Amino acid sequence: MQVGVFAKTFPGGEPAGVLAAVREAGFAVTQFNLACAGLPSMPDDVPDEAIRTIDAAATASGVGLVALSGTYNMAHPDSRVRDDGLRRLGVVIEAAARLSIPLVTLCTGTRNAEDQWAHHPDNADPSAWADMAREMEKALQLAEHHGVDLGIEPEQANIVTSADDAARLISEMGSNRLRIVLDPANLFERANADEARGIVAEAVERTAG
Repeated sequence: MQVGVFAKTFPGGEPAGVLAAVREAGFAVTQFNLACAGLPSMPDDVPDEAIRTIDAAATASGVGLVALSGTYNMAHPDSRVRDDGLRRLGVVIEAAARLSIPLVTLCTGTRNAEDQWAHHPDNADPSAWADMAREMEKALQLAEHHGVDLGIEPEQANIVTSADDAARLISEMGSNRLRIVLDPANLFERANADEARGIVAEAVERTAG
């Protein structure tokens, strides 16, 4: 296992500078964000020159690009917003393939129309899961086409809130391209030390393999 960091932890829109900072901080791998190349995180297009610049910076710094951020609100209440997000995700997935980045990370979304990381009471409605699942099916088709995996992270504010939810989604999708990104801090809102350890241990056991 290698310890990595979000590239966006470090300021800047030039890949060479950002990845040099990643290396100087002691990390050999990173989850990249296209904002670190002076582009929107979810762009309309990734020019050839941007691909070459990112690739050259990774080679020069010796930092491995192990994931690429591709988050949009997969449960947004407006289908037009979801459609635009999916289109942009396709651009990100293609960029990941061109850069030989094996994983694109996703956000399973929320009914909150203003903030994809904010909870909404309608997240528990079956229609929210259904909309997210339809988006995931389309996203997986793109991933299959480009040979890239997709990573979902259980997040209290989103549709997939737990390891059980993530396992359910993987089972429903039936694709070996769908992976779990596990951040223990996002598995609970309030818990004492013993409760937190129990929640994390159960999540690891539930999602292992």
